[in-house]
Amino acid sequence: MVWLSRAADGSVMLTLHIQPGAKKTEIVGLHGEALKIRLAAPPVDGKANAALIAYLARVCGVSRSDVALVSGESARAKRVRITGVADEVLAALLPDGG
Repeated sequence: MVWLSRAADGSVMLTLHIQPGAKKTEIVGLHGEALKIRLAAPPVDGKANAALIAYLARVCGVSRSDVALVSGESARAKRVRITGVADEVLAALLPDGG
């Protein structure tokens, strides 16, 4: 999976394409080489980034402190590092199960 890479420390890096201001927050599939996520939060004052971190933490079953925005703070293209997540959870991120 191009949108996902595993680091030596056991964390994973996700390459994401974010669509803020959507009707509901959901993973919709792939957008090029990135996983596309629609967020219900607006793209102002960091609300979309906070919603993204909370959503990924909930979906992956980790705490918010285990999810870190690495790049793309003000862009749709983002890279996020998640620690403490199982491979089975990552495979389930795609609607078709990976």
